[in-house]
Amino acid sequence: MTSVDVAPKASATSGVQHFDVLVVGAGISGVGAAWHLTHQSPETRFVVLESKETFGGTWVTHRYPGVRSDSDLYTFGYRFKPWRGAPIATSAEILSYMGEVIEENDLARHIRYGHKITNAAWSSDKKVWTVDAVKTATGEALTFTCGFLWMCQGYYHHDEGYTPEWPGMADFKGPIIHPQTWPEDLDYAGKKVVVIGSGATAATLVPALAEKAGHVTMLQRSPTYFATGRNANELADTLRDLEVPEEWTHEIVRRRILKDQGMFAHMAREYPDAVKDEILKNVAAVLPEGYDMKHFTPSYRPWQQRLAFVPDADLFKGICAGKASVVTDQIERFTDKGILLKSGEVLEADIIITATGFRLSVMGEIPFQVDGHPVNFGDTLTYRGMMFTGVPNLVWVFGYFRASWTLRVDLMGDFVARLLDHMKAKGVKKVMVDPGEAAATMARGPWIDPDNFNPGYLMRDMDKMPKCGDSAEWRHTQDYWAERSDIPAIDLDAPIFRYDDQPATARAVEAAE
Repeated sequence: MTSVDVAPKASATSGVQHFDVLVVGAGISGVGAAWHLTHQSPETRFVVLESKETFGGTWVTHRYPGVRSDSDLYTFGYRFKPWRGAPIATSAEILSYMGEVIEENDLARHIRYGHKITNAAWSSDKKVWTVDAVKTATGEALTFTCGFLWMCQGYYHHDEGYTPEWPGMADFKGPIIHPQTWPEDLDYAGKKVVVIGSGATAATLVPALAEKAGHVTMLQRSPTYFATGRNANELADTLRDLEVPEEWTHEIVRRRILKDQGMFAHMAREYPDAVKDEILKNVAAVLPEGYDMKHFTPSYRPWQQRLAFVPDADLFKGICAGKASVVTDQIERFTDKGILLKSGEVLEADIIITATGFRLSVMGEIPFQVDGHPVNFGDTLTYRGMMFTGVPNLVWVFGYFRASWTLRVDLMGDFVARLLDHMKAKGVKKVMVDPGEAAATMARGPWIDPDNFNPGYLMRDMDKMPKCGDSAEWRHTQDYWAERSDIPAIDLDAPIFRYDDQPATARAVEAAE
């Protein structure tokens, strides 16, 4: 690996620091971006700005009991860094893994913590982004310029989660807590706890709380699909027993998991009823005999929302032991002692936890301007869910719902490194995506087809997201199994890529030649 001086270039403007690339965020995406730049574009001067005081992103934000991955670490981990633990990992294990990536690749010198970005403005004359930031510890204002922005800040607000407003919330005498802002001193030992929600967060919280609480009730408006199994990988165990090198084990197991996931996604799409029956049969097998399966039978088809994995059946073991229960109903109102349901039942509670999801954040809610004009990303058209019409020299990492987020981090790392090298070879400093004449007649739709995937946090704020077009290259397809071939094969000289101020007609002539 070639070492490069990461000090910012001198600027004619006093106090302004310039880099070739500015990466926003030091979570799983930002750390991955830093690795790709270091290894694939070693001459690139870059900086990573992180608003928190440490790396980790979502794994620092979420501190509730039992917090863990809901994806296996063979695919949620990076392709370049073997995973050696159990497939489903705790936040502490994931942070340790990320820390090793940073240390082993000397990435810490590129990362600046406690830097909150307040504005980003592109100048076509100067062909640079000007990024304003504030040091959160001191309030000091800083200015950076860069040739390229790599947005790795995620897709939700980290400061607060989504909690609906229910009647009577002020009447409840106990604490109402969202998992995203979990208080470290919360004493729930022996208490009656109601967890509102049934997604991966609730499925993690309920068994963790049940170890100390008097009783935990998971209150859901509608059920979620759960899969369960051992938190182990037999193939990985076998390969390690044979003393196969960890790098080979990681790659072999990763490929096996991805093949199995691809087959499952295909089956869920083509044979949803059969897949649904198999999922419910597996859940029923770890519940008490005669348990009412309405609590685990969703109204939607498998994979229309994210499938939550329950390692070692811990959620269901809590139900079998009588430490946890599930109620499927709607909330009429809160009372001083708990929750009154539409059915008339009252759930008494000492503590209520609203595991009700995220608040969508587009580009970190940073104000953007291009040549003095504000950018509304909801008005843009997306190129493969990573670039946006009218916005030069910017890529946003938005991962997969049906596969691990990090799979796209690696794919896009390759793409950005290749794009930067291509621009350097062409001697250009600006790139935009543009459908050209096709834009006039291209049908536009929402970022994600609601019939294909419809989690609540996206449905609530879909209008804020960029729009998709009528072909795969103008959509975020969420199809890793296609993108793993399609993205590396992108022709960077195709007419849709507009370099510097090259008009669309000139690009069309070049393409014809």
